[in-house]
Amino acid sequence: MNKYSKQTRFLLAVDCIIFGFDGESLKLLLIKRGFNPEKDKWSLMGGFVQDSESLDQAANRILKQLTGLEGVYLEQMYSFGETTRDPIERTISVSYFALIDIHKYEQQISSEFHAEWVPLERIPKLIFDHQDMVEMARGRIKYKAALHPILFELLPSRFTLPQLQNLYESVFNTSIDKRNFSKRVLATGLLIKLTDKDKAGSKRGAYYYQLDKDKYYANFQAFVNIIPNPDSLQN
Repeated sequence: MNKYSKQTRFLLAVDCIIFGFDGESLKLLLIKRGFNPEKDKWSLMGGFVQDSESLDQAANRILKQLTGLEGVYLEQMYSFGETTRDPIERTISVSYFALIDIHKYEQQISSEFHAEWVPLERIPKLIFDHQDMVEMARGRIKYKAALHPILFELLPSRFTLPQLQNLYESVFNTSIDKRNFSKRVLATGLLIKLTDKDKAGSKRGAYYYQLDKDKYYANFQAFVNIIPNPDSLQN
């Protein structure tokens, strides 16, 4: 097979940034790297793209091999190509991020590479430029959360308003007034109130809700009203 002449060959990798929500706080899934350099250091899920794979196929394969997770929504984010990002060989990495409900996938998590959920405020030092990837992904999520029901990927099919508020506070790293939040989110008309309650936190309990996706897509800007400082989402 012919090849382009006088061209340098690079390695191509993918790295997966997996965010999860457990009902209380937003967390990041990390593993202990299994080979040198930086063996046994905390890392995102990454690996090299094979000749027969597309980028999406590689991302799903690597995620399955290193964590046991499959069937997870992955979205391509950005390509990291600094010449010195990998000390062994020039490697360009295409990053993906995912948002999942931790409880939905907890049975899939493999212990082989010590995959562990870590609260965002306690992320350890990561290898290479993985911290930059995480920060970029957090910014992307903030922006998209105002225009798309992307945060509901982190929630079970039914949820309480306190859980929804905890999620938004975790994503935007801010405190939101409880009454004001409830008033605004209910005013969108996009939530369906169910008859049963979650009584784990109190005797009175909190009603469960579901997202009315048909109404959401018909008025996809509605949730902008409950986002703190929406003008700063792209910062």
